[in-house]
Amino acid sequence: MTHIKICGLTSLEDARAAIDAGADYLGFNFYPPSPRSILPERCAEIASVLRREFPQVQLVGVFVNMPVAEVKTIVRDCFLRMAQFHGDEAPGMLAALGGRAFKAFRGVPVNVTGYERGEAPAMLIDASVQGAYGGTGMTADWSAAAQLAKRYPLFLAGGLTAENVGEAVRQVRPWGVDTASGVESAPGKKDAEKMKAFVAEVKNSGT
Repeated sequence: MTHIKICGLTSLEDARAAIDAGADYLGFNFYPPSPRSILPERCAEIASVLRREFPQVQLVGVFVNMPVAEVKTIVRDCFLRMAQFHGDEAPGMLAALGGRAFKAFRGVPVNVTGYERGEAPAMLIDASVQGAYGGTGMTADWSAAAQLAKRYPLFLAGGLTAENVGEAVRQVRPWGVDTASGVESAPGKKDAEKMKAFVAEVKNSGT
C-alpha cells in the first residue's frame, strides 16, 4: 500500500476533506514565507479536533531552519506525530526529536549518512529548485528516486497531481507520496475533488 500525505493544509474544512478523500498523513507548514503556512495557534485548534475525530490519521509539521526548541514546542502543542525538516538542518536536529523527525531533500541526495531513519518514512524526496523549500509544483528526478526507494521507505513529493501520480508510483515505487500544490484550487486552499482524484490514482496504480 502506498501511503498518502496531503500537505500545506490551512483549515479544518480542508483537513476533513483530505481525510475523507483517503489521506493517511496531513501536513502543516510552519515556514512563514510559504503561501501554505499556518500559525501554530491555528494548527493547534485544528489538530485538537482531528485528534478526537480521526485518531488514526498522522499529523506532520513542516519546518525550515527553525530552532529545535521551537519545533519541539509546536510538535507538542499541535499534537504532531512527526516533524519534517525541509531546510538545511544538520543530522543532530533529527536526533533531538527522538526519532520523531525525518529529512526532506530537495533533489535526490548522493549521500544520506546521518539522516537515515530506522522506520518509515525514512525521508522525503522533493524537486530541486534553487532558492525554494518545496511547494514549487516541479517534479523530482523519478529515476534517481527509484534507486533510493529500493533502499529506503521514502515519501516522493514534487509536482504530483492526479494526472501524473499513478506513473510516479509505478516508476519509483515509493513508500508514500506527498502532494500540496497538486490538489489545490489556490495556494493554501485545497480542492476536494482533486484530492479524491489524486487518491484514486494512487490506489489504481497497483500498489
